[in-house]
Amino acid sequence: MPILAAGMVAMASCTSAPKTEVVRNLAIDPANLDTTVAPGTDFYQYACGGWMKNNPLKPEYSRYGTFNQLMDENQEQLRILIEELSSQPQEAGSVSQKISTMYSLALDSTKSNELGFEPIKEQLNDIMHLASKAEVAKMIATMQRQGMTPYFAFYVSADDKNSSQNIAMLYQAGLGMGDKDYYLQNDDNMKSIRDAYHTYINHLFTAIGSSPEQAEAAVNSVMKIETGIAEASYSREDLRDSQKNYNKISVEELKKQNKAFDWDVYFEALGVADLKEIDVKQIDYYKALDKFLSNASLDDQKYYLAFNLMDAAAPYLSDNFVDANFEFYGKVMSGRQEQQPRWKRAINSVNGTLGEAVGEMYVKKYFPASSKEKMITLVKNLQTALGERINALEWMGDSTKMKAQEKLASFTVKIGYPDKWRDYSSLEIKNDSYWANICRANAFEFDFNLSEVNKPVDKSRWHMTPQTVNAYYSPNTNEICFPAAILQPPFFNPEADDAVNYGAIGVVIGHEMTHGFDDQGRNYDKDGNLSDWWTEEDAKLFVERAEVLVKQYDDIIVVDTVHANGRFTLGENIADQGGLLIAHQAYMNSLKGKETPAPIEGFTHEQRFYLGYATLWGMNIRPEEIVRMTKIDPHSLGKWRVNAALKNIDSFYEAFNIKEGDPMYLAPEKRVNIW
Repeated sequence: MPILAAGMVAMASCTSAPKTEVVRNLAIDPANLDTTVAPGTDFYQYACGGWMKNNPLKPEYSRYGTFNQLMDENQEQLRILIEELSSQPQEAGSVSQKISTMYSLALDSTKSNELGFEPIKEQLNDIMHLASKAEVAKMIATMQRQGMTPYFAFYVSADDKNSSQNIAMLYQAGLGMGDKDYYLQNDDNMKSIRDAYHTYINHLFTAIGSSPEQAEAAVNSVMKIETGIAEASYSREDLRDSQKNYNKISVEELKKQNKAFDWDVYFEALGVADLKEIDVKQIDYYKALDKFLSNASLDDQKYYLAFNLMDAAAPYLSDNFVDANFEFYGKVMSGRQEQQPRWKRAINSVNGTLGEAVGEMYVKKYFPASSKEKMITLVKNLQTALGERINALEWMGDSTKMKAQEKLASFTVKIGYPDKWRDYSSLEIKNDSYWANICRANAFEFDFNLSEVNKPVDKSRWHMTPQTVNAYYSPNTNEICFPAAILQPPFFNPEADDAVNYGAIGVVIGHEMTHGFDDQGRNYDKDGNLSDWWTEEDAKLFVERAEVLVKQYDDIIVVDTVHANGRFTLGENIADQGGLLIAHQAYMNSLKGKETPAPIEGFTHEQRFYLGYATLWGMNIRPEEIVRMTKIDPHSLGKWRVNAALKNIDSFYEAFNIKEGDPMYLAPEKRVNIW
């Protein structure tokens, strides 16, 4: 779990790929607009309302937008590549054979149904025969290596205060519903979700042959353990505090502070018995967990671990497990009505297990070199614009500006795909069971990560595959990354005019750059170290401006009585605003010495910039998913990434003649610009 700015996206959007000559040149389809609504009333509805009307939610989706469209197109491209590969004889042990075998097993529902829960029987038996605290610790290590995270997660990443060196880390985990609120809040909606979770747990234990009494006991044990974990867990807001989440201590100190868990057995089982120090990210969580575990019965823990296994394995077992898993996570938690087609789930599995191998195939066929060249130019232009904006900041002093400029100049930029591809030769993919291969693939990935402990950080490593429709900023390596898959319409359209591209991919670039200076990123220096390079006064002024954004978003009601969480989404909101300001300045810089671009189809070039941006964020979304994403996703919902962000941008008011009294109007004294 290396700290990454959560990326530009959380799957949202709003226009289809251009089809006619006019649409191809504009990259703004008039059919996507809702001209019955004035831009000053609801710009989101104006820019995306036509698309939302023409693209109602399909049963398999909890939300749907351009990201989903692009992902669907990518999946279809990958399906063609993989099925072409699978139609040819493959050399045993080759990457091609591994991809083909994994895809075939993922598609083979007949085999999965014949096997039932046979693939997890041995693992279940081992769990249910645990007889001591030491055996529990060893089992947790085994399960974590296979991709599960009971109680907490172990991983290796850059030391936040020595960013050139990797260190072992612990991170709170272990909640099946993903967020502590689902266990601790007592409104009717949360109670209803918990009841459905009880049913799901009962269903899984019943499916392995447990008696009604055993299944009910399992439900009680799982809820007792997970509620205890929830009570000990840091809040979403606390998890954003970089200093609070840096706690490097000796392993000996960890053992002294947490005696209810057998750390010696655990580390030995992981293969790091000689580990000397570790970053215990949420250190107070483990202190609270220690007290809780000291009173937890062995039976409760066995039921909890068994559920962790079944919950993780359910999507890869027989249909009764798959259906139970979807009934809860798909329907109850997200509001989806139907499971995705099996071939899509199969593609996702191959991507998850052999991602860079698939990415290498994808890039060869679908990523033109010209796109990378144009992106390099755009990134340079955005860096120049951000540098200009930093110099012009009235609230920041010269010494902090100098440090900010040094950090900006030190950005590493990754575009398209890695220079060096992963070696999958030691990953074994066999024709035994779907779940067995998932476990082996997870262990392969875990061991790869573990092999980096206490070694220098490999700064050439990518944290997303080329076929991922997203982007990211990494504070420890001070890098921005734009995978190949996002460099296509509507994000990046070689046929579109500059105004649209700066409003779309330009803002994506500016967004990721701004993450280097958001509420988390600003705490890291040019070398990626957690270091305070701000003067006290400048830090105070930053926080004052950030608090204005927090309040603006806290006031938003996303559905019913549920408010947005301005502090949890602060980093992404700062990045959205920064991306808009930086991209707009870069675009205006590109016009220097040129004639002002003429209107196209009635839109001025400034209007096209903002429509290009809004086009990315419209989405149709179910109420259940709104609630879920508000709790787990640090991005604001699409509507607010448009309306709330634009209310602070002066040039937007000028472009669309937004006047006092318009719902989109925010008085100048209430607007805030940070970067």
